[in-house]
Amino acid sequence: MFLEKNVPLQPYNTFGIAAKAQALVRVRSEGDLLAVLADPELAALPRQILGGGSNIVLTGDVKALVLKIEVPGMRLARETDKHWVIEAGAGEDWHALVAWTLDNAYPGLENMALIPGTVGASPVQNIGAYGVELQDRFDSLDAMDLLTGELFSLNAAQCGFSYRDSVFKHASAGPDGLGLAGRAVILRVRFALPKRWKAELGYLDLERKMAETGIHNPDARQIFDWVVAIRRAKLPDPAVIGNAGSFFKNPTVTPEQCADIIARDPKVVHYPMPDGSVKLAAGWLIDACGWKGKTVGHAGVYEKQALVLVNRGGRENPCTGGEVMTLAKAIQTSVYERFGIRLEPEPVVI
Repeated sequence: MFLEKNVPLQPYNTFGIAAKAQALVRVRSEGDLLAVLADPELAALPRQILGGGSNIVLTGDVKALVLKIEVPGMRLARETDKHWVIEAGAGEDWHALVAWTLDNAYPGLENMALIPGTVGASPVQNIGAYGVELQDRFDSLDAMDLLTGELFSLNAAQCGFSYRDSVFKHASAGPDGLGLAGRAVILRVRFALPKRWKAELGYLDLERKMAETGIHNPDARQIFDWVVAIRRAKLPDPAVIGNAGSFFKNPTVTPEQCADIIARDPKVVHYPMPDGSVKLAAGWLIDACGWKGKTVGHAGVYEKQALVLVNRGGRENPCTGGEVMTLAKAIQTSVYERFGIRLEPEPVVI
């Protein structure tokens, strides 16, 4: 274990917000975490887990001990009649893992290509895109309890997955509570990728790609390439324009609520869900309220996709977390006043 002091966090958050960590430990193995727990001073500090920094908004310097997760490794863990089970270290880049699985002929993650962040963050957020969510491909994970130092594993049911949610986003309600926020660090994640692969194409953007190319039976690599092209056309590269990806969750409403909105705004983008609810496109709602391209200080709404908030000040004069949240709250107010829907932010505010 190596402890670093007063570490600039601007390189470690994709928004490019300037802030510092008073203390930071790079976690590359279980041993690094055990060393933290064995140190009386470090063990007494509050902790902040940091992966790829693609889903956070820093509103100031971080006083908690930052655990920067950098556990490496990608491998075929085991094989069953129906699945290849792939294991990856929590510090691996998510998109790099998706590309690696295809390079090794293990399809199944291609719809989630180019999602920013690390493998360890993927089950926390239950990431998803273009009709596939992490829970659809999840096998299990290994984590460490920061109170006891014990290693444990969880299956999908124990992770409590729901839309952009999991047990890792909720604090424990008591000694028997299920919440693991702040208590557990994910070290490795395993994915069950189907041997009888089936293309997931039930999304408008992918349907458009099929129509444009004339390819109606794409393989996994073709879907990967399409998803990468779609995301690059819509979303800014964090290396060029700081951002945290999609800033708001797509809200779900009842069919009656959706019908009411359609009566007023027939062009509203919506998707019927298996449980009977209807998912609305948050970006469309924001755009309808006139926010695309608007700014507050150095924080702005991306011109090509209203769902994305961006850092217009660059690395030299970056926006602050306060500016980002002021803009986000103004957007929430506008959408609620027009549609009666409360948008929920995706990033964690620190």
